[in-house]
Amino acid sequence: MKHLDIEKALQSKEKKSVVVCGWVRSFRESANVAFFDLSDGTSFQKLQVVVDRSALSVDAACTKLGAAVRVTGKLVPAYKGEGNDLNAESFELLGECPPDYPIQKKRTTLEFLRGIPHLRLRTNTFQAVFRVRSVAAQAIHRYFHAHGFYYINTPLITASDCEGAGEMFRVTTQPWNAAAKSEEEYFRNDFFGTKAGLSVSGQLEGEVAATALGKIYTFGPSFRAENSNTTRHLAEFWHIEPEVAFAELPDVIELAESLLKYLIKAVLKECKDELKFFDSFVEKGLIDKLTHVATSKFAVCTYTEAVDILEKQNARFQFPVHWGSDLQSEHEKYLTEEVFKRPVFVTDYPKEIKSFYMKQNADGKTVAATDLLVPGIGEIIGGSEREADYKKLVSAMEERGMDMAAYKQYLDLRKFGSVPHGGFGLGFERFVMYCTGIENIRDVTLFPRSVKNIM
Repeated sequence: MKHLDIEKALQSKEKKSVVVCGWVRSFRESANVAFFDLSDGTSFQKLQVVVDRSALSVDAACTKLGAAVRVTGKLVPAYKGEGNDLNAESFELLGECPPDYPIQKKRTTLEFLRGIPHLRLRTNTFQAVFRVRSVAAQAIHRYFHAHGFYYINTPLITASDCEGAGEMFRVTTQPWNAAAKSEEEYFRNDFFGTKAGLSVSGQLEGEVAATALGKIYTFGPSFRAENSNTTRHLAEFWHIEPEVAFAELPDVIELAESLLKYLIKAVLKECKDELKFFDSFVEKGLIDKLTHVATSKFAVCTYTEAVDILEKQNARFQFPVHWGSDLQSEHEKYLTEEVFKRPVFVTDYPKEIKSFYMKQNADGKTVAATDLLVPGIGEIIGGSEREADYKKLVSAMEERGMDMAAYKQYLDLRKFGSVPHGGFGLGFERFVMYCTGIENIRDVTLFPRSVKNIM
């Protein structure tokens, strides 16, 4: 008999004999009866298997935590709660699990579990995290498809640094001890014949697609060699980046708010069991927080207005604020949690602290950029209207000493039928953190890549 997914076994209205497979998540027994909780990954809820000890003898190896088993039995209404239990008729050991299995009944910390990333998904916390992540990823594609966007795959290997910050991982086939008289000779002998690196963003190529297809989005990995060992940074992370032709900054803001609300509503609807778990054990009030965000009108204020608000509270901050300084986490937290009490778009930043490609405002000091700050995590989206004026873009690049030849294709977009356009980037892992209450970004990705860590 073919085995039945535990998700289907729990939901089945037909009380029949079935075969299920799974890993033992808990085992308890009394004189007359034994209980197993099984999980096969198809459901956050576990299937309780009931064994009448007078009728069935079970191999002791099948009772060990982590053991993989196949069970034949009959589905019956659950003794407690909704769903079904399985009255066991036979047990078969598929894979034994020795006593040194590191995930035991005693509570293990997230820090401990980071040391065993290949096993940590077998815990409730990580199974819930990755269910939320999967649902959110599907919702991203549904949203953009429904709104007329084309899904574009931008290259992961590139010769240009989108952010202009030099935080790229080098891609090379040269041996570690390659001899060269100059940098030019070194790269000339490399695979591409020029310096190449892993992409920090698909934006530049996304703009190419948007100026032909109108509305596009990318959803894939980005890489940043930023020596930042914090709970919010990864060297490899996933990025959602829409680009829209004929869009100005208000259009970018409208799209960002609409997308974020849609994704949160999808998680609230499709991950009820997981969110109840997180609300109980990770972040109290999580469901109320997400519901509030999904139903609130986001606030909008300029960077200058935000600085005016923050300067009055400088005594309370570790990093005092002044016009021209970048906002720190403590400033974002104050704005979202104490001033606006909801997500807020901060707009029109000083051009010196933002990227070269952002549209220069008429005041000559600021750019048409926006960061979306949300309570509890700070910046979750960064976007802008892009500079569509060829001369202004060249001037911004020259001020930063950038290699113009490396950006010829990007500059050509401003020569041949240039249009207003804009977009943003949403860090997928930060979104998953926000939806789950998980505080460390390393705990929402399968194998985190960070400074000195490539397990």
